[in-house]
Amino acid sequence: MKLSRILLTSAALVALSLGPARAEEVKKLGLAVANLQANFFNQIKQSVEAEAKSRGIEVVTVDAKGDGPTQVNQIQDLLTQNIDALIYIPAGAAAATVPVKLARTAGVPVINVDRNADGAPGDTFLATDSVASAKAVCEHIIEKAGGSGKMVIIHGQKGTTPEVDRTKGCLEAVSANPGVKVVAEQWSNIWSQDEGFQIMQNMLQANPDVTIVFAQADGLALGAAQAIKVANPSQKIIVGGFDGDTAALEALKNGVFDVTATQQTQKMGRMAVDQAIKIVGGEKVEPVQLMDATLTTKDNVDGFIANHP
Repeated sequence: MKLSRILLTSAALVALSLGPARAEEVKKLGLAVANLQANFFNQIKQSVEAEAKSRGIEVVTVDAKGDGPTQVNQIQDLLTQNIDALIYIPAGAAAATVPVKLARTAGVPVINVDRNADGAPGDTFLATDSVASAKAVCEHIIEKAGGSGKMVIIHGQKGTTPEVDRTKGCLEAVSANPGVKVVAEQWSNIWSQDEGFQIMQNMLQANPDVTIVFAQADGLALGAAQAIKVANPSQKIIVGGFDGDTAALEALKNGVFDVTATQQTQKMGRMAVDQAIKIVGGEKVEPVQLMDATLTTKDNVDGFIANHP
């Protein structure tokens, strides 16, 4: 009986030693961000760094500024710095697979955030369920427009995971409303407010009677709203965005545009660090982990301004 207890105690100690990774097993993380000019990516960066600091982990952050080849070079450099895992937000679709393959060759786990690398996924992918959330945004702006009208879509960066998924979700809403006709679509390069302004200006010139706008990021939505204000059309134009950027939430509160989907950026950052620790420690994690975004209007925006998820 005594021997059995000793064996059980020893087994328990071994199980603990082989169990979930301790934070001290991960000393350094690489964080490769697509573009820190975007508030969305900045929020994730800040959350990753804060969570890592609380666990005593160093983070080396690099910013590709929207350029894929630059990011490949940056990640090659990160892999020479003895990082234990790579948290990776691809700068574009074209070269997204290269860093994952480089990291795998080096034996470094990869946690993809927001954007996946088509054909070469990392160990796990953390993102918002953009299909469902974009569908909800487009259902809202269509309903607010009375269920019919001419619609334009200002896309994000072509071929990236969020652009593809948000297009799919929005078009599901459009297909359920035969009174809505998509009359123009255009892709942006870096999801920026300036691009949103220029694209919307061009769209209004070609389609002056448009009544519904889906901009696939809040920066694009703010630019579109600015162009609409300058054009001063006679009809009301409903504008939907996506992300829940901090500045955009204030603008939403002030009636600059109509609705967004607030993503859980703080949670994404914390989860990325947590998943890195688990993977390094040998734990199995889900290959795809999707989170909800919350449909946000003037009615519920105050809560997100006070406490961003």
